[in-house]
Amino acid sequence: MTDLFIKVKTHQEQQLPFVLFCKPDSDKIVGVFQKNDHLYFLENFEEKGFVFAPFDAEEIPFIPLEHADVYVEYLSATDYFFEKKSLNTNSPISNDFFEDLVASAVDAIHENKFSKVVLSRKEEIDNPDFNIENTMNKMISLYSSAFKYCFFHPKIGTWLGATPEQFLKTNGNALKTVALAGTQLATSSATIIWNDKEKIEQQLVTDFIVDSLEDLAKEITISSPYSVKAGNLWHIKTDILAQLKSKKSIKKIILALHPTSAVCGLPKQEAKKFILQNEGYNREYYSGFLGELNIDFVTFKTLKTDLFVNLRCMKIIKNKASLFVGCGITKESNPVNEYMETVNKSMTMKKIIN
Repeated sequence: MTDLFIKVKTHQEQQLPFVLFCKPDSDKIVGVFQKNDHLYFLENFEEKGFVFAPFDAEEIPFIPLEHADVYVEYLSATDYFFEKKSLNTNSPISNDFFEDLVASAVDAIHENKFSKVVLSRKEEIDNPDFNIENTMNKMISLYSSAFKYCFFHPKIGTWLGATPEQFLKTNGNALKTVALAGTQLATSSATIIWNDKEKIEQQLVTDFIVDSLEDLAKEITISSPYSVKAGNLWHIKTDILAQLKSKKSIKKIILALHPTSAVCGLPKQEAKKFILQNEGYNREYYSGFLGELNIDFVTFKTLKTDLFVNLRCMKIIKNKASLFVGCGITKESNPVNEYMETVNKSMTMKKIIN
């Protein structure tokens, strides 16, 4: 056990907040350890620390830099052997319920209530031998290109994930974000073919982000869409670059973008209302955002923000893990296919338990 995970064990025993994270393609794992058990919330987005934002709440928790110790360790190995286990899965939201939910959403889209909505479900899996060190090592080994994390707060719980989606990144006035949508299972084929439903879904996400940035940023540039692999899945991705009009506009940009159309829908408020009224469970921190706000925890350079959308994640409760998975619904969506998309996405987290 390294010094970092000895610190984790001590914090767990004392029930003190902490977060471990490893950025995409990084050779470092960072630990941020809060010195007290207070639950801090952002006030003006000028604070420095690690943010852990829910899908739907006005208050955004974070671990403040000024009340934390920071540990950085280089990864000593990226290849591990893990014994596979059989999984006992229980979904509180059945496939019949979810497929009916998708059908209702498609009907609502045809009635012009919204053009897209992102629906999700939760699965519960037995996880009696949860170990943070083993789990982080598995995520780092399996998902090098994702943002891997484990977050704990006694007033929030234990969450972990390997998300493929950047929310936004800033360095001074330079801003970068991405539009990520469309999903298909990776195969041995070298050719990735996207159908119209997935192309339209991805374009909707891109348009939403650009429209949200229009009054708050300048010099907006958009890449051509391209395919990117995340674990066992392919997605369509578009890079979006811009210059902030003001360093203080980051709060307005975050609130304008969150929740993104990739996790909520369009128009945002109408889609969000449908989700809250029909999805059948509380997303909590799934499809929120997380990461470094106004600080790089490795270099300690300020005015750097690196946030990710909280996808491919789960919450640990005693000896069980709750997995959260979703998919974008448009007028072309097929309920059975959408349910299978969530099954494919659930494998990201199941592999680190299995």
